[in-house]
Amino acid sequence: MADIIDTAVKAGSFNTLVAAIKAANLVDTLKGAGPFTVFAPTDEAFAKLPEGTVDKLLKDIPKLTKILTYHVVSGKVLSGDVVKLKSATTVEGSDVKIDASNGVKVNDATVATADVAADNGVIHIIDTVLIPA
Repeated sequence: MADIIDTAVKAGSFNTLVAAIKAANLVDTLKGAGPFTVFAPTDEAFAKLPEGTVDKLLKDIPKLTKILTYHVVSGKVLSGDVVKLKSATTVEGSDVKIDASNGVKVNDATVATADVAADNGVIHIIDTVLIPA
């Protein structure tokens, strides 16, 4: 099995996320032992941001890092566990809200695909980029 980064690259729908992870020097972290749970926004999710947002973030590495680490939870949290939670503390330090009453939402993002396995954790594919408060 591949690690989180290689799994995301192979999927082909996370080019923006992978580019952002590289820009923020988080590749080695997410290739590390983990385990990690990543709420991974697709390229389409990044495309929903206001025009120019991604380019600005790629030039503001501290802010980019804050946003990216807001998508990561320590440990391997599978969908069966996620649905029992009301919130989860991210690596960034803030909590994300979890609502499993109608599908699964993380803040305002809908989990499109859950439990994409990686050898150092799990990826849950989301349709919206999470922005910390």
